[in-house]
Amino acid sequence: MSGRLYASILQRAASYTQTLSSGAPIQYSHLIVFCPQRRPAQHCHLSSWATSRTDQWCHRGEESGSWSQAGRHLSTRQDLDFQLSRVQINSILRSNEQTVSVPEFDGRGLNAVRKFESNQLAANTPNEDRRSAATCLQSKGMLFGVFDGHGGWACAQAVSERLLYYIAIAMMSKQSLEELERCMEHGRPVPPILQWYKHHADFNYRESASLYIDHLRVFWQELLDSEEHEEGMCPSDALDRAFKRLDADISLEAQVPLSNDLMKSTAIQVAFAGCTACVAHVGTDGIHIANAGDCRAVLGVQEEDGSWRALPLSQDHNSQNQAEVERITAEHPPSERDTVVTDDRLLGVLMPLRAFGDVRFKWSRELQQSILNSLESGVDLDSLNLYQYTPPNYLTPPYLDVAPEITYHKLRPQDRFLILGTDGLWDELRSEEAVRLVGEHLSGIHLQAPVSPSERQLKLGQMHELLQKRRARASPALDTNVATHLIRHALGTGEYGELCQERLASMLALPEDLARMYRDDVTATVVYLNSDLARPHHS
Repeated sequence: MSGRLYASILQRAASYTQTLSSGAPIQYSHLIVFCPQRRPAQHCHLSSWATSRTDQWCHRGEESGSWSQAGRHLSTRQDLDFQLSRVQINSILRSNEQTVSVPEFDGRGLNAVRKFESNQLAANTPNEDRRSAATCLQSKGMLFGVFDGHGGWACAQAVSERLLYYIAIAMMSKQSLEELERCMEHGRPVPPILQWYKHHADFNYRESASLYIDHLRVFWQELLDSEEHEEGMCPSDALDRAFKRLDADISLEAQVPLSNDLMKSTAIQVAFAGCTACVAHVGTDGIHIANAGDCRAVLGVQEEDGSWRALPLSQDHNSQNQAEVERITAEHPPSERDTVVTDDRLLGVLMPLRAFGDVRFKWSRELQQSILNSLESGVDLDSLNLYQYTPPNYLTPPYLDVAPEITYHKLRPQDRFLILGTDGLWDELRSEEAVRLVGEHLSGIHLQAPVSPSERQLKLGQMHELLQKRRARASPALDTNVATHLIRHALGTGEYGELCQERLASMLALPEDLARMYRDDVTATVVYLNSDLARPHHS
């Protein structure tokens, strides 16, 4: 299997470089995305959002981990050397690692999280995945999110910056919200809402920060006007409200006049791009998951015999989910039954069936045209990943929404960790395999099932295959960061379940203009749970 893949990549890459060297025009299979210069994530004061409104965003937490930068290039004939060394492979895989240990006691009570580990590997340039992690400072619990962008990275970037704030605000009591409002009215430092855990490569839409704060403030003002919002929303209601409200704000910001052209073009870019999201609120009472799209949350459960079991905490919202297809189809006239989802995609175009942004599947044709025409005549729509296009059979919009599916799981002693991943991970690993990899990495024990009676009757070649698979499972882990361990196995697993150096090297050495043809962006976050909280003496 790995040999065939390797040969396929080599053959396709070789033919591709002939095109490059011939001087003929190159037709890219992906969209070219405008990417403003990245800036380092802002270091905020621990006590407040800071004095300036545009800097009033985050309260930073400590993190540990080591990173190195691995450059990627457009393919040329000289680039097609897939024999990466182990050092090069490790450098690429570990460049976005993040490891954060969480204090067992935070001054308000025991934490449900012991630590978390995260990593990302890009296939798109730039990476369209995003991730977020933060502790709620005005309410309880921690928030973790993974976000899979499409049509560019703009929407995933905005959602990863903003969604956790909306959730935290919705869970805050009226008394805490009144204090926020008083601070804003009198220009005093605002009490920090979240303690963020950022990777050094993360960045924010600094030019749009004032807009984002203004709309967040409108949200909490509306909560203050509500007679029911006294003690704050429970996590499930807060997650649902935050998803829907942020998506509405993204849509609104693209339609209203804004203070400058950069802010306006960014708002339109965010709205026309899209992203799926899977967010977890982890507290002492349990885990709440909000999912919209095809990211996934899976719980790792350790049975009494030491074996590992995967417990899904979310469902993929795509055409493989028949209930989801029927839900969307039922929202449109019977005459559209055969066109709403076709070729396993929404209107034959979009794979996820729930998402932020993607106003091309939500707005009327007239509104889309009006907003694109409102941009200055000198703006290059292609550079913003915007283009004049309407999906086929676009008759009764909206066809898409972001209403999340909410699940709750009460923590038990056997619940050891939570895996959040974008679909680039799940395209390569089954949930059960991911849980086994993390569980064995955690325990250091590789369990092997006894040889069954049927296996004792195997022929010599079949017995060799069985032994190879068992040997692969017993191989020691190469990475201390378990998210890196997952990504390594997702891309480098060979025919017998062993790590294949040749396959891994070929997948990582692909030039940026070829990589997306063979794999997707991958993001994985593994949250280790404090299972002692669920034991009887803590009840």
